Amino acid sequence: MRSDPAFIDWSAGKTIEPVERWSDWLNTVQEATGRGVVVRRARIVSEPVSDYIRFEHSVTEGLNIAAGEEVGWLPRRQATSLALPGNDFWVFDRRVALINHFDGDGDSLEHEYTEDPQLVSFLAAAFESVWEKTVPHNQYRLV
Repeated sequence: MRSDPAFIDWSAGKTIEPVERWSDWLNTVQEATGRGVVVRRARIVSEPVSDYIRFEHSVTEGLNIAAGEEVGWLPRRQATSLALPGNDFWVFDRRVALINHFDGDGDSLEHEYTEDPQLVSFLAAAFESVWEKTVPHNQYRLV
């Protein structure tokens, strides 16, 4: 079972207030997008989706979209033709990547930063190939 307190509360039927739960993230993204930085998040999901993905979908509008992120969803079946890295990641300014390592339950284990130009370029290209196929958040329907 996931140890994420917000997910646990959501699973128990409690209302999740993104501004209260993730104010640091909201402020960081709002400050960046206010400077004209584009923040995009692509979520590749297995369908039917898990409860955790239902949770993420339910908070996306009030958290990610409200902060200024663009969010797209890609059903995993539509990612078969894509060369994808084995880990979740972020790319910043096509120069730095943050690679997220998770355990088998999806809990965060470690963050790894790299400035290796070949790896960052690979990750950026992988993201773009995913982004081209995503469905915008407001159009994606959970299955």
